Amino acid sequence: MADRPLLGPLGARLALAFLAVAIGAIGLLTGLTLAAARGDVSTLVHEQQQGTVGAVTHASATAYAEAGGWAGANLSGPQALAAEAGASLNVLDAAGRSVAAGSTTRPPGGGSAQGPSYTSGVVVGGTRVGTVVLRFSETNLPGPDRRLRDALVRTVAAAAGLAALLALAVAVLVSRRISRPVVALTRVARAMETGDRDVRVAGEGGPGELSELAQAFNEMADALAREDALRRALVADVAHELRTPITILRASTEALVDGVSQPEASLLSSLHEEVLRLGRMVEDLETLASAEAAGLRLERRPVDLAEVAGQAVGGLRHPFEAADIQVTTQLTKAMVAGDTGRLAQVVTNLLTNALKFTPAEGQVTVVVAPDDGTARLEVADSGVGIPAEELDHVFERFWRSSRAGQTAGSGIGLAVVAELVRAHGGSVEVSSRLGAGARFVVTLPRSGPPPVNH
Repeated sequence: MADRPLLGPLGARLALAFLAVAIGAIGLLTGLTLAAARGDVSTLVHEQQQGTVGAVTHASATAYAEAGGWAGANLSGPQALAAEAGASLNVLDAAGRSVAAGSTTRPPGGGSAQGPSYTSGVVVGGTRVGTVVLRFSETNLPGPDRRLRDALVRTVAAAAGLAALLALAVAVLVSRRISRPVVALTRVARAMETGDRDVRVAGEGGPGELSELAQAFNEMADALAREDALRRALVADVAHELRTPITILRASTEALVDGVSQPEASLLSSLHEEVLRLGRMVEDLETLASAEAAGLRLERRPVDLAEVAGQAVGGLRHPFEAADIQVTTQLTKAMVAGDTGRLAQVVTNLLTNALKFTPAEGQVTVVVAPDDGTARLEVADSGVGIPAEELDHVFERFWRSSRAGQTAGSGIGLAVVAELVRAHGGSVEVSSRLGAGARFVVTLPRSGPPPVNH
């Protein structure tokens, strides 16, 4: 958007934080650099001062030797060396008296001669004939040293300024790159809050984890859209399913109230069937809600999954025989830690699903076996199968296959299976080929055998 601010509140705070850290680091580095440079310059100045003291002492000894004493000694040479070094010079004889007027020299530039003082003895022919006293200026370094110090300060100051500008530019760029996807996410979330379910984060994912966050947000939005579509479909399906029994019940009861119909056994039986139909719908909804919360209410104990499957098959033996469907079992003991009732519901739902979609003279196979630290339950049928494009939707709530046709059901049986298996820490998978049946595989963690009571 053209009117979008450069940074925004979050970006401004991030930029200021980055800039504060950068300026702090630059300031610390500048201080350490100047301190180190000052130490190096001080060392260099000290060495130069020591050299000047040696040179002035030697020149004073030469002047003394040439004149045969301090009375006629020409001290202009030592004085010139001292002046060049920015120091005051005082030459004393052996008795400590100043040997000649004007031997004290002011440093150039008018600086104060209150810096470090050096004393060196003047030795001629192995005898100490005098003393040289040099006092250097504290505020006036020698010309080359002063230029070196000033150049260092200017260089460091310029580098610090450039680094601060670079830090500001980088802080703005990084803050904008980080804050822009966050702002985009916020904008999209608010749009979704107002009812726009189609808006997504596009092209502003940002780096690293922010890109993953944007992708996760889009996936969440897609999931919400699917859930919303399922909810709308559920409302429509429930309304459609309720309309018929309610219409029948209403018409029949009104007829009874008006005296048009008599309370005959056939009419009452029909009304009873419609009431049972409504009851099954309510039970389906309660079953799904209970399955979703099963993880909080599981009564776990060691259970033989083969025994649970065998009992479930036995309980449905008559419906399978009535539908002319053969049930084959291969049950091997496999202990799991689970809720017996919930596990029985898993097996029953899988068998009921196979019963619905397997034609007469078909076959259903139930297998339970231990498998490398897990217990495996398989329910395979020779029914109509599931189209490949629909396999990802099998365990969704209230979803029904396009192959369901007029088959009764509310589309929550397999969703209940998925919820209960997940609550037990397991997994469920489905494979199928159209016209060749379907195969459901439940995998659960194994446990030890039940305790023996003595």
